[in-house]
Amino acid sequence: MISRRELLGAAVAPLAMARPKGTLIETHVHLFAGDPARFPYSPLSYKPQASTVEDYVKFARAAALDRAVIVHPEPYQDDHRYLEYCFSKEPSKGFFKGTCLFDPIDPETPRRMGELIRRNPRRIVALRIHEVHEAGTPSTTSGLISNRDLMHPRMWATWKAASDLGLFIQMHFIPHYAGEIGKLAATFPETPVILDHLARPKQGTPEEFEQVLKLAKLPKVYMKYTSTGVEASSTDPYPHADARTTVRQAFEAFGADRMLWGGLGASLAELDKAEKLFEAMFAFAPEEDRAKIRGITAARLFGFA
Repeated sequence: MISRRELLGAAVAPLAMARPKGTLIETHVHLFAGDPARFPYSPLSYKPQASTVEDYVKFARAAALDRAVIVHPEPYQDDHRYLEYCFSKEPSKGFFKGTCLFDPIDPETPRRMGELIRRNPRRIVALRIHEVHEAGTPSTTSGLISNRDLMHPRMWATWKAASDLGLFIQMHFIPHYAGEIGKLAATFPETPVILDHLARPKQGTPEEFEQVLKLAKLPKVYMKYTSTGVEASSTDPYPHADARTTVRQAFEAFGADRMLWGGLGASLAELDKAEKLFEAMFAFAPEEDRAKIRGITAARLFGFA
């Protein structure tokens, strides 16, 4: 017969398992107020479900997260009021940092980035840029802040402004655009560039993904591993066994000192699932390297104490 103590232990076990060992930093979380009167969404964008900072802070405490980077999402476009509100609600001093989202070909963007940084010193770490339209389709010049021409002169001016302000560039893109990203990254070699979601390999050809891996030759380009990226690398259901080759290719190109883990979830159950996937994908790597990807590399890159 199972004792009461054993039953309690079984009930608590999933929660205990949800917290990986060592430094744990979330590098990719989107937060939404769910209060469009106070924090309105753009009429051009989708309407997300609420995922509030108050709820996230409860999860972060329960999971014993060390730090988190809020990736400012498209529904708010260039309105960063909720991001700034989140900074005021963090569970401990310096817990949150964030990315910003501005139109990279708008001539006002360099000035506006500077104003945001001055209001939030040591908080804004990167400008996120999207390039996810299909190969052969035109870049956009208006509307949603995404899919601008990476070779546009104002794009280059924005990268320089971001570099001068001490910001990184965070690219959400498909493999087709790796070559253009490489040209910009090589022009601004002191500016770290973060490649989101394993560069969504299945949305490009194997040859295009080879160009993504070649970006690792630039010493300040980082690859971000996420569950979303695994799903975008796979045609198999969870746990996406066919994505292991892609993850290993990324690891062998970038190494643990230039890989980050993001998308850990917003509940203990989601974290537990993300951790199990992480451990399956990186089963080949020594624990020392897995520990770097879980948080040590992010702590160094983002300047977390």
